[in-house]
Amino acid sequence: MTRRPTPMQTPGRTTHLLAAVAAAALLSLTACSGGGSDSGTATTADGGGAGGSAGDVAAPEMADGAVASDSDASKAGSARNAVDLVEQQAVIRNGAVSLRSDDVGKTRFDVQALVDQHNGTIADDKTETDKTGKPLRSRMVLRVPSDDFDAVMTALGNGELADLASTSSSAEDVTTQVIDVEARIKAQQASVDRVRQLLARAESIRDIMSIEAELSNRQAQLDSLTQQQAYLADQTSLATIKVSIERKPSATPAPEKDDDHGFLAGLTAGWDGLRATVVAVLTVVGAVLPFAVVGLLVGVPVWLLIRRLRREPAAVAAPVSGGE
Repeated sequence: MTRRPTPMQTPGRTTHLLAAVAAAALLSLTACSGGGSDSGTATTADGGGAGGSAGDVAAPEMADGAVASDSDASKAGSARNAVDLVEQQAVIRNGAVSLRSDDVGKTRFDVQALVDQHNGTIADDKTETDKTGKPLRSRMVLRVPSDDFDAVMTALGNGELADLASTSSSAEDVTTQVIDVEARIKAQQASVDRVRQLLARAESIRDIMSIEAELSNRQAQLDSLTQQQAYLADQTSLATIKVSIERKPSATPAPEKDDDHGFLAGLTAGWDGLRATVVAVLTVVGAVLPFAVVGLLVGVPVWLLIRRLRREPAAVAAPVSGGE
């Protein structure tokens, strides 16, 4: 009878069995690791994993969080800048006031004192005088701080300096224009600086000439923007008020009522009648005079001729009668 060998006694079969068991265990571990990696990823997303793959996933999330934080900070800074710009609103304010005064010179002096009180200046002043040298009318252009614009307009129009004839005011919001010019200046200045750096590194004459031409062009644009910024700063910091002062018309005294009775009234009536008669006679004479002149020029020669013809027959008849 033949005895079967035990597993311990058959090394070849034992080796195959161990290999199969190892393969099954490897497949099981692979499946578990696949499920574990998924759960590990979810755990890391929740903040609890510690594996290498979990660290790789967590790092981008932390980077995204940092970017999000920077973006939020940038937005908050932009919001604060917008608030600051609104608080620093740029407005160009203009006004016009027309006054009537008995003494134009005194009113001009009072307006000058008002401007000095508000730390302003008189940009233009034109005054006309009458034949006696007294001021007749005056035109003044006032520049006062924009914050004092309302106060100056009120002082000019309250009737204390002179009688108010008319007043008007206007305001133009140029905040957006000021912001735009400032941003363009910064960008243009950076552009000019870059071109200067290129010019410093240029070696060939052709490159130098080309870069210098571009630099001149950009510098001219920068100067133009700077002038615009200066103009806007002047117009927004100082308000302009045009003041017109004219002398009041002098009151004409009412004519005294004539006395309809008495000697003076009769004398006046007689003088007026005589003057009317003389005027009438002279009018008739003036109308007849041309005909009289023509009559004299024609009638006198005719009359003389007729008179001469009448005398000649008489002279001839006289000798004939004497001979008989």
